[in-house]
Amino acid sequence: MNSEQPEEQGGRPIGRRVFLGTLGLGALGVVAAPPIQRGLEGFLGTVAGKDPTGLTGLLPNGGGFRYYSVAASVPHKSAADYRLTIDGLVDHPRGYTLADLRALPQTRLVKDVQCVTGWRVPGTPFEGVRLSHLLDAAGVRASAKALRFTCFDGTYAESLTLDQALRPDVLVALRMQDKDIGHDHGGPVRLYVAPMYFYKSAKWLSRITVTDRVQPGYWENLGYDVDAWVGRSNGRTDEPTS
Repeated sequence: MNSEQPEEQGGRPIGRRVFLGTLGLGALGVVAAPPIQRGLEGFLGTVAGKDPTGLTGLLPNGGGFRYYSVAASVPHKSAADYRLTIDGLVDHPRGYTLADLRALPQTRLVKDVQCVTGWRVPGTPFEGVRLSHLLDAAGVRASAKALRFTCFDGTYAESLTLDQALRPDVLVALRMQDKDIGHDHGGPVRLYVAPMYFYKSAKWLSRITVTDRVQPGYWENLGYDVDAWVGRSNGRTDEPTS
């Protein structure tokens, strides 16, 4: 999820304290039969994609997730026009199509997802290519210390140290909840950083740049912790997810 708080009209973030209080309403959840839950999730995803305020993200849905974005609109990418670029301090920069990524060895992880705003989705399957595999293929240079992730929403960015990126529980994810990742969940490709709060798992991933230093991401520039370990950052004590 690219955003952990909604926006006001025009893109200015609502204050974190106000948002955290309001989100308590959404934490009550929705109790419904599975067909109703699936219908509600689809409806909220459609509405959220057209809602520049982001306030639809306050509503719960059957999958347990909230729909957030820091951009007023996000273009859709299909298998035909999606491309992931890896560049920066590497010997072999390259671009991957969605077919290229699907052809690589896939890893499946089932972990809890924890949002820094408090909600948690237990036992969520993610599948994709280990980020370490892509970095090995790119040939990371000795001067490299970190990675910067940018997204095709044109706004969001994230970061990891090189050591964090090489963990086996960090994926360039193509599937979530045993299906291809849809647009509203950040598809066709998103980052998945299992041991960190979900704002680190950047949606709509389009570029991975290897750098010589950490460049704080979107929410870190607004006060969130750069090292976002679940239960050990952002003043929270949640149970670890990995």
